[in-house]
Amino acid sequence: MSNAKNRAPIKKIVFPVGGMGTSFLPATKAVPKEMFPVVDRPLIHYAFEEAREAGIEQFIFVTARGKHAIEDHFDHAAELENNLAKKNKKEELERTSGWLPKPGNSMFVRQQEPMGLGHAVWTARHLVGNEPFAVILPDDMVHAKTGCLKQMVEAYNETGGNILGVMNVPREKTSSYGILDIDAGTDGNAKLVKAKGMVEKPAPEKAPSTLSIIGRYILQPEVFKILDTQGPGAGGEIQLTDAICQMIGNIDVHGFRFEGTRYDCGGLVGFVAANVAYALDRKDIHDKMKEELEAVYQRSEQLRKSA
Repeated sequence: MSNAKNRAPIKKIVFPVGGMGTSFLPATKAVPKEMFPVVDRPLIHYAFEEAREAGIEQFIFVTARGKHAIEDHFDHAAELENNLAKKNKKEELERTSGWLPKPGNSMFVRQQEPMGLGHAVWTARHLVGNEPFAVILPDDMVHAKTGCLKQMVEAYNETGGNILGVMNVPREKTSSYGILDIDAGTDGNAKLVKAKGMVEKPAPEKAPSTLSIIGRYILQPEVFKILDTQGPGAGGEIQLTDAICQMIGNIDVHGFRFEGTRYDCGGLVGFVAANVAYALDRKDIHDKMKEELEAVYQRSEQLRKSA
């Protein structure tokens, strides 16, 4: 199938936010991981802003039981907003609701069973319909001057098909990622590389490359037909990469090397590192943060040496 037929504008996005966040227990016992703040905004808010920067107009959230805080975040808080308005706190009011999507442009559907990323995306099929769409995993943060998804959309507008955000990882870590098998006719060092296959979480000695897929996707709707009948893959879950791999040969799949730094906020170290990076990027608190971090490090070293 020609990619010219698979280059319709990307106007919808799916946010799979149904995970339990067990790496952050007990914090996630009552608070969704996606609502954890990085500086002063929750993870899901950064994902939403990245999507909107890329031209997305309709936002689909695949949630689960206990995730109502995410839905509340994307709604008006009448009591708070009225209180701020009465006190003439315009800046705070803007930060509370000035960014909200238009009514009807936020949609929520539940993934009733935790059956993997492929299943979560498939759950949104009726809301996406027969058009290409994007996927962002909110706990994969990409710190960049131009949002990762916007970079990918610009590449998609040139090539069409399916595009996956990718980055090189150390070979010993391939078993934690979906890994691209690069087409022999593609420059392996290019920003955009054509895939001939993918392997989900391969052992280092079996990995076809070290080019790993991160939580950014632009997909054609044909993926839903594949997911309709797809069984469990690695980890006993329905893997999105398995479905994408089946499209190769009919619709092109490209890996896109984005510009920016990726932080894995699904783990403690990545989450803390993201907070530091985003705080230092803020002009209003950069100097103070630098001072505090240096002081914290010095105190930590002193305690470690005296232990």
